[in-house]
Amino acid sequence: MYKVFFNESLLTFCNQSRKEAKNVLFQNESQFDEAFHLLSSKSSTDVNIYSDKIDEVWAKFLKYYKLIQAAGGIVRNTNDDFLFIFRLGKWDLPKGKMEKGETKEESAIREIEEECSITGLKLERFLMPTYHIYFLEEYIIKETFWFEVAYNGTERPIPQTEEGIEAVEWKSKDEIPHLLKNSYPNIKLLTEYYLDLL
Repeated sequence: MYKVFFNESLLTFCNQSRKEAKNVLFQNESQFDEAFHLLSSKSSTDVNIYSDKIDEVWAKFLKYYKLIQAAGGIVRNTNDDFLFIFRLGKWDLPKGKMEKGETKEESAIREIEEECSITGLKLERFLMPTYHIYFLEEYIIKETFWFEVAYNGTERPIPQTEEGIEAVEWKSKDEIPHLLKNSYPNIKLLTEYYLDLL
């Protein structure tokens, strides 16, 4: 199953219908627009496009709208605290758009360094991609590649205020469930997946 978030709503791509969703049997690409019309009009907050060739449908979906790629990470220090940023009224994780010629790994490190003003980061492993879509004159799909990142330094993180980041804070594992109540669905998905690996 593939999951794409649109504000607080969910669009899934499955090889079968889902009982809890508004289901759309894939026949042609215009149904992508139909799905987002359902989500944006709030007539449904959970839409599922299904097909027995769902990987092919997913590939078409990624080419149908403008795709922007980004990378970031869940940063963990030697005290087993996790680095969160506060931006636009919500708790988030450091990430940003990949620059031309960058690898996912290079982009993740650069963005964390820029947004939080810490260096000496070490990528541990790739975790997962997340997808969300937003409208800015056209529908744009943002594909974000997430990594587990280790930090063993002592620098005090400083928010990149020009990017709208108000705070950068280390949070304990016990604090994370409370933070996720005021976060984004893709951050909840990623963080819960990661915590299950620990």
